[in-house]
Amino acid sequence: MVQNYSAQEKTDSLVLKETNFAGYSVGKNWKPLIIDKAEGVYFQDDQGKRYMDFSSQPACVNLGHNNKNVITAMREQADNLVYIGSFLGTPKRVELSTKLQKILPQNLKKYYFANSGSEANEAAVKMVRIFLKREGRFKIISRYNSYHGWTAASTQLTGNPRRFPAEPSGSFPGVVHVPDPYCYRCPFGLKYPECGVACADYVEYVIENEGNVGAMILEPVTGASGVVVPPKEYLPKIRKITSEHGVFLIADEVMSGWGRTGEWFAINNWGVQPDILTTAKGITGGHFPLSLTATNSAIGDFFEQNWLAVSGTYSAHPLGMAAASAAIDEYQRLNLISRSKELGSYLGKRLEELKEKHPSVGDVRGIGLFWAVELVKNRETKEPFDSADDYLSGKTLMVQKIANKMLEKGVFIYTGVVSHLVVSPPLIITTEEIDLAIEALDEALILSDQECEKVGASS
Repeated sequence: MVQNYSAQEKTDSLVLKETNFAGYSVGKNWKPLIIDKAEGVYFQDDQGKRYMDFSSQPACVNLGHNNKNVITAMREQADNLVYIGSFLGTPKRVELSTKLQKILPQNLKKYYFANSGSEANEAAVKMVRIFLKREGRFKIISRYNSYHGWTAASTQLTGNPRRFPAEPSGSFPGVVHVPDPYCYRCPFGLKYPECGVACADYVEYVIENEGNVGAMILEPVTGASGVVVPPKEYLPKIRKITSEHGVFLIADEVMSGWGRTGEWFAINNWGVQPDILTTAKGITGGHFPLSLTATNSAIGDFFEQNWLAVSGTYSAHPLGMAAASAAIDEYQRLNLISRSKELGSYLGKRLEELKEKHPSVGDVRGIGLFWAVELVKNRETKEPFDSADDYLSGKTLMVQKIANKMLEKGVFIYTGVVSHLVVSPPLIITTEEIDLAIEALDEALILSDQECEKVGASS
């Protein structure tokens, strides 16, 4: 996010700018705020200004900032044991594994813990390829409007423009991209429900004509690429197609898991069980880097007899085990899963009100406390303000201008890829706090509305 500092720019910020890389951005645009405190739905910079976090950072601080019980669990673990290799066990690892058995889809029986969603997805596709090596089925279907991470494999799995600068990576061939269930911008030019969910049927066409397909990876609800919620028939249809063709289904729940959609995991909304589920972020509520790759029994049993080529120095880190176990307790104690569903209805209503008021809001969509606001120059043509090339060039996008204006008003919002604002507040947010954030967004959208007026005047 670009900050327009005064002549008295903060020294600490300049130190960071001069010595650190800024991920997924052009370095010259990076002028970071220095944040030194956070609690609940708010964080505070080193000048004492407080900001409401309307996106849980990148949809990870689901429990709110600095949850005391999670921090206490980590502190107690640190007093006993800070680190031990993953080839040894800890009581908290046993405790977490037992809790996961109760909340994950019931067909998922075996767990691998790493540090990030990227690593979880990398592990998932590596497991599939090892499993299917003798059959020669190595291809992975992913979707264009997706983000799966920044490592070599997960970059190739990603469909959105973040993939482009890293190509050709050369280290993970065999990824085939397909269209998404993106009804607002249907790639087939169809309308739901008359379309018959053609985007799902196309997946079967690809499997049958591509050959050697081993798995499909998807975000049940798309995250950074615009919070695309699929039609109710889509995921059950995908599950049926993949099962009939012996193709593993991998659900990437890095952003959509942990109560974000009103269920423990988004895929639960459609009663579908994947063969592998990957997740991170909310697993500790952002309190410690941790990810999970959970597999079905077939994959678990296979690696009882075959070499598993995944591991890391910090896999199953004791502090992560303690944080995740405590986080699950907090989700349950605070009743946050059902709270997300209830508050989601209210949040959606408020965002729809903004759509009615602001011509630059082309679409509002979401589920639970996971929503997107898509901005357009023209509602009839759905022309976006910016392109993928603009995004990669470092140009200040319209969504960034909106986010910067909101930051001035003390509200942080996460900008998705190119044309979306991602609204994913901590699950502990109140209706009063939602109203305050909506008020800031309402005022900021005047900027994009003005650009719509210019387009209208020139045409």
